[in-house]
Amino acid sequence: MAWQLTNDAGAYLATVGGFLRANAALNTVMLGVAETLQARGPAAFGDGAPLCGWWTGPDGAVGAACLQTPPYPMLLTALPPGAAAALAADLTGRNHPLPGVNAAAGPAAAFAAAWAERTGQTAEMGMRMRLYELRRLVPPDPPPPGRARTAAEADRDLLLAWLDAFHDEAGPIGPRESQRAVDDRLSFGGLAFWEHAGTPVSLAGRTLPAGGLARIGPVYTPPELRGRGFGGAATAAVSQAALDGGAEGVVLFTDLANPTSNTLYQRLGYHPVSDFAVLTFSAPHP
Repeated sequence: MAWQLTNDAGAYLATVGGFLRANAALNTVMLGVAETLQARGPAAFGDGAPLCGWWTGPDGAVGAACLQTPPYPMLLTALPPGAAAALAADLTGRNHPLPGVNAAAGPAAAFAAAWAERTGQTAEMGMRMRLYELRRLVPPDPPPPGRARTAAEADRDLLLAWLDAFHDEAGPIGPRESQRAVDDRLSFGGLAFWEHAGTPVSLAGRTLPAGGLARIGPVYTPPELRGRGFGGAATAAVSQAALDGGAEGVVLFTDLANPTSNTLYQRLGYHPVSDFAVLTFSAPHP
């Protein structure tokens, strides 16, 4: 039983792709990141080389996986007993620094404890999230006034401003990357506005499917326009667009500190799958 670590996203997907796709909803972020690395190369998310890994059990089958693209936290699947401690040992043996971990609540806590034992670093809660999966889309009825419109290149300045605002409000899981996100989503029509009286009032985005599932996000409405149903209408529009575009299903994450969004998405037909945690590592206290 051991971890195998590599910087080769292609070799990683060839080995763990089936394992990740067997539970595509829980592994949606890891699948999306790995497929992007394979398609665009190791610099797709920054200058540092990605670190990919998988855990094999006594039967030689893959039983867990990890993936980190600096400067983002480590992504983890569910972990068999002993896997968290073994991964922490391997990473500290390589002198590989980590800013944190982003995973389902149980694996995140297990790895953070193993990492603290190895390094003396403490883990602090950065964000608590809930993963939802769409069962049957229930559009707002009645919808708010307005209509959905796919964003275009001419909207770039507004898109960048709103993605920056979304990042700053949601809390930093990583650096601002609005430019790259806009470039990526515009390339396939993955950003849409809800417009009222010809003016954008809300924004929602989607990813291309990974493991058959598209992921919704970001969803942003300027503070002065909230409470009018615009965000729900934009989310419903991009959810339907993902399904129309060939996705087998749709998922999204919410911030558990925001009860309004958690209630809203359930009204649209999203059902909870699992709670996630983003834990940030800090230096040991003197």
